[in-house]
Amino acid sequence: MPRTSSRKGTTNSTASGNSSTVDLFRAGDAMGSLVLYFPSASGKAASKELERIDQLFYSYASNSSDIFSAITGLINSHLFLIMSSHFYIRLSRVPDICLGVSNLESFVSSPEGIESLCSDLEVDHTDVRVLMLAWKMQAEKQGYFTLDEWRSGLKGLRADTILKLKKALLDLEKEVRRPSNFADFYSYAFRYCLTEEKQKSIDIESICLLLDLVLGSHFRPQIDALIQYLKIQIDYKVINMDQWMGFYRFCNEISFPDLSNYDPDLAWPLILDNFVDWLRSKRG
Repeated sequence: MPRTSSRKGTTNSTASGNSSTVDLFRAGDAMGSLVLYFPSASGKAASKELERIDQLFYSYASNSSDIFSAITGLINSHLFLIMSSHFYIRLSRVPDICLGVSNLESFVSSPEGIESLCSDLEVDHTDVRVLMLAWKMQAEKQGYFTLDEWRSGLKGLRADTILKLKKALLDLEKEVRRPSNFADFYSYAFRYCLTEEKQKSIDIESICLLLDLVLGSHFRPQIDALIQYLKIQIDYKVINMDQWMGFYRFCNEISFPDLSNYDPDLAWPLILDNFVDWLRSKRG
């Protein structure tokens, strides 16, 4: 009989000739966003790489025209500084005065932007590699990448152009498939699909699609059987994280299709006990 279960001194100068520099530092302190420094060659290279990563993000971000207008307004209204070969000013954060845009990092690449990205990468938006990219960025909201997430992911992939990102997807897939990473990716895939506040479970139809996407290429016979069972059983309408992780453990640990090492007395989610009973009953 099927069983169910509920489970983050003022800079001083003694020389009058340095007063303009002092003013620059003070301006940075007041705005909380300007940094004056002497860049090394490696620092310049890293800065250029980050700039290219940001520009790539803006090309897919929503309200990107507003971002550029905001930055232009900030520069025209508040930065009366001329770049030189000795120093330059780095915007580490766009302040509140930026024409109503309080935080550049709040801008996101929207679902439409991600579809455009997928088109440029020549991958379907339902391709598992898109989910892998989201994992690499540790994106929190399905269908959206924030600037911080984008920077983190692309810096990790050392990709600052579409061509480099396209090539990096091959290495990313290898990275995800490592046993040390895959369990984390598998768990992330579930969390990424929790689209509502306080949501803790996912409907059966979506779970079937996600299982096929994430595990189908590795455990085809098990996933085909599990999906078939999930679609015909009537005891469960949704799947929680414990059950989701149980599916992965089952595929990794249980001999299939003979199920010879499956022990229902061990700590398996009850839905898997029912699944195994169903499989055995089919074999007679």
